[in-house]
Amino acid sequence: MCFLRTQTSVGPVAGNFKSHGRVRIFDTTLRDGEQSPGATLTHGEKIEIAQKLESLNVDVIEAGFPIASQDDFKAVKAVSQTVRKPIVCGLARTLEKDIEKAWQAVQSAKKPRIHTFIATSQIHMKHKLKMSKAAVKKQAVEMVGFAKNFCEDIEFSAEDASRSSPEFLCEIFEAVINAGATTINIPDTVGYSQPNEFGRLVRHVKENVPNIEAAAISVHCHDDLGMAVANSMAAIMNGARQVECTINGLGERAGNASLEEIAMNLFTRKEFFETGTCINFKEIYPASKMVSNFTGIAVQRNKAIVGENAFAHEAGVHQHGMLADSRTYEIMKPETIGKISKLVLGKHSGKHATKAVLEEMGFFFSGEELDAVTARIKQVADVKKSVRKRDIVAIANEIVKGNKNEVI
Repeated sequence: MCFLRTQTSVGPVAGNFKSHGRVRIFDTTLRDGEQSPGATLTHGEKIEIAQKLESLNVDVIEAGFPIASQDDFKAVKAVSQTVRKPIVCGLARTLEKDIEKAWQAVQSAKKPRIHTFIATSQIHMKHKLKMSKAAVKKQAVEMVGFAKNFCEDIEFSAEDASRSSPEFLCEIFEAVINAGATTINIPDTVGYSQPNEFGRLVRHVKENVPNIEAAAISVHCHDDLGMAVANSMAAIMNGARQVECTINGLGERAGNASLEEIAMNLFTRKEFFETGTCINFKEIYPASKMVSNFTGIAVQRNKAIVGENAFAHEAGVHQHGMLADSRTYEIMKPETIGKISKLVLGKHSGKHATKAVLEEMGFFFSGEELDAVTARIKQVADVKKSVRKRDIVAIANEIVKGNKNEVI
């Protein structure tokens, strides 16, 4: 499913910015996601994830960092030969050897992209690169031009952009676009920004780079302060039209912006954002489960969208509302992403939910019997952390057996 803006009114953003076009989803699960400690994937698993991402209908798959290792190179090359719909991207520093290796890996893709980067913040330039602004700009321009010899689709990232001088960002972005960059990326590499601040930076770039219309604006936000998705959404409201993200928010340190959260924000609040994606929503939950299983990194139970508790309800008041109309407590239909709602019986549950769950299991109680089952479930929940299906069946059978004894 692909949806776009459905209304023509001015969007809810500073400066009355109006949306233009949909948001492209750039998935970097196979590159930045795999950099999560302990998340190493086998060659075969990478291919399966790439195929799942294709069925998810992402726009770009960043398949790896080809120069990093021979295994990474082989994986990027294999992904390039396997998927046909998405752009396949290889990451490279602004070095000839990196760019050549990236091209060798992605050249067999139907839609290849080279993604090259260099740091632009003062702290990175001084302590890591030991280069001046002029030298960084010169290298960026030369290497974008070098990459353009191999590939038409070139993305340039200004690493640590959120801690860089906005004026220098505009200067280097203008120069690399002139050199052939078709996408410029504004990363919050260390998750330092706050939403209003990051949105202003994106808008500043959009309004102060003279040739910006020749390139798409992308963002890549990390979650060190828990702001990756919020910063990404602020960027979208201020003109970004590509968001770099991962399944389950995997990535370096605290991770990246979560693909599923960005996609469902744009879907659920499409009238607010006035834009959308082409994500196949029913593949979101299966993709989440696959990545979790392959990496061995569990999804926290209360994680938005794909967490085990995202569409689970235990409180009696909530359960009563859900049984009356699911819209009372669910702003999204779980079926949209391939999940289902569930009523969880516990010490906060009431008779309405207990009755509904029991009837799903083939037990039909009313009146005092239902009261007895509900009370017994609460007693079990006070002792145990959770009331499992087998506990409910045992309690129900106790009531059934008690009734039969009374008849005898």
